[in-house]
Amino acid sequence: MPKPAARIAFIQAVMVLSFLAVLVRSVQLQIVDGRALAAEASGKRTKRVQLPAARGVIADRTGARLADTRESYHVGIAPNEVDDPVALAAVVYRSLDRINRTQAMLERQLRGSRYLSFWGPYSATQVEALRGHKGVHLDAVPERIYPAPDLARGTIGAVSSDAGISGIESSLDSLLRGTPGEAVNLQDPRGRQIISPRRVVRDPVSGNDVFLTIDAGLQEIVERSLDHALVDLKARSGDAVFLDPRNGEILAIASRQADGGISSTALLSPYEPGSTAKLFTAAALLSLGRVDSTDTIDPEGGRWDMPIHGRRTTMRPITDAHAEHEPLTLAQTIEVSSNIGMAKFSQRLTAEEQFDMLRAFGFGTPTGVEIPNETSGALEIPDGSSSPDMVKGSRAMGYEINVSSMQLAAAYGVIANDGVLMAPTLVREVRAPDGTVLYRHRPEPVRQVITPEVAATLRRFLAAAVTTGGTGEQAQLQNYRLVGKTGTSHQVDRGHYVDRYNASFAAIFPADRPQLVAVVKVDAPGSGSYYGGQTAAPLVKEMLYEALASRNGVVNRNLFAGRRDTAEVQLARPAAARPAESAPVVAVSWPYRPREPRPAAGPVPDVTGVPLREAVAALHRRGYRVALKGFGAVSRTAPSAGDTASAGTTVTVWADR
Repeated sequence: MPKPAARIAFIQAVMVLSFLAVLVRSVQLQIVDGRALAAEASGKRTKRVQLPAARGVIADRTGARLADTRESYHVGIAPNEVDDPVALAAVVYRSLDRINRTQAMLERQLRGSRYLSFWGPYSATQVEALRGHKGVHLDAVPERIYPAPDLARGTIGAVSSDAGISGIESSLDSLLRGTPGEAVNLQDPRGRQIISPRRVVRDPVSGNDVFLTIDAGLQEIVERSLDHALVDLKARSGDAVFLDPRNGEILAIASRQADGGISSTALLSPYEPGSTAKLFTAAALLSLGRVDSTDTIDPEGGRWDMPIHGRRTTMRPITDAHAEHEPLTLAQTIEVSSNIGMAKFSQRLTAEEQFDMLRAFGFGTPTGVEIPNETSGALEIPDGSSSPDMVKGSRAMGYEINVSSMQLAAAYGVIANDGVLMAPTLVREVRAPDGTVLYRHRPEPVRQVITPEVAATLRRFLAAAVTTGGTGEQAQLQNYRLVGKTGTSHQVDRGHYVDRYNASFAAIFPADRPQLVAVVKVDAPGSGSYYGGQTAAPLVKEMLYEALASRNGVVNRNLFAGRRDTAEVQLARPAAARPAESAPVVAVSWPYRPREPRPAAGPVPDVTGVPLREAVAALHRRGYRVALKGFGAVSRTAPSAGDTASAGTTVTVWADR
């Protein structure tokens, strides 16, 4: 047997070696691999989750919210924390929708041990009854909402997974999106969440708020008028743009389709503008001194075979809707919208000179409005592949050029703004979540396209076009004067012109010291006349009358109240062709009754529960002015329904969804 001393030495050696092994392992675990093992353990015990940030508000120029973010909730229940499963099951069953469980099933599950999740998302109202119950855990999630879903929906756009996919939501996504936060949740070894207060590592930062140049009241008027026009005219679609020519701010932009589509065709879909483009060839003629007030052409009685010079001379027939027999000046050519007159006058320009003027007005290039995929239209550089005579004549009549309604409005803004092209915009202001102003729009002049004198002359041309005998006479207002030009153009189908038309009207309002440019286009009117003067022009008049009646603030009446319009001056026409009476003003009966006594005071109609558009129209018909508060169905008015109020009184309308 080994001696005791040897056995003791062996035991001591084993103990030393064991101690050294433990020491080495401890050093390895705590020093060498410590950080990696700690991270692995933490990863199994905790889970980092992203806290979504609230998306910024999109509001109109007055602060009315067009897109907002509200908190919705996911609901979780930990059965081991529930004191009274029967009572809680009843509350959950009554409060939450789409749970796919009966009350009895909920009771059984609340007596178990598995965590219950109800994703919803649920509104604050739905989860209110669950607050304070033990075992109930609410997880707030921001949800994008649109208080008036149909209002300016093509412009505002939409979001998906909190990222903008169209409209302003897409183009300004980086400003609106915000910065997500981060938190740490505890979980068991199987990865199941342990219900306990989460540890917030970083709070989410809300997105910036964007204030548009749009006026919600005017936008609602324009959209409602377009909707009615599509029905009355049996048209396929319609566009409208209202622009402040002094600073380029877009006050309303609407595109409505009979099939319910939401595409913003006013920005995305170009068309041949027809006679609304005649002003731009006239601008080139005046700017280059190729015509004066006494120059005339022969209108050929409404039909002319224009010679097209090339390898061999051919003839292109040009006709006018209204035959003229007396010589026409350039001003009278615009007044009666003579295709023959413009084609003849255009031959005094080269194709390059005409192209340069059209490009200077902004055609052939996007306007830069903050909407994705804006069209540039089409304006080809003269290259000799087509006859210059053909190109000049066609463009003088508004063909062989494609424009959007937005481009046309910006171009008419040049005429209204003494020849200066302003960059149009939809964004008026951007504010940080704390209210700090990060950006404020300032007018951006692009170029001086024409001189103020030429612009004033063009406005006088337009003034004649909306008097009796002019193509736009049905657009004229009673108490205020506007100037404008109609347009009617064939549509193209598979490369050929067809008997389907675009009817349009471009207006500058008021005639003196302009504050608004309005462009309305009606796509393929199918009821009665298809001419712009009988479809789009009356529609502009209706929109302006209602805007004036609503007192929404987009027009400053103090700037033109009681002033005589300088654009009212008439250009002399040959005595034989000019009616004897001097430029009578066309009266309309809605919403005013200018030749009747002012309506007596009467009861305010009850519009409670009525959709906002119908309610506003009903109040306007009674002669009241309207101030809007909110969107949706009307909840109350002030003065209240039945209260006596005289015509002209402002009725404040509160609406909610």
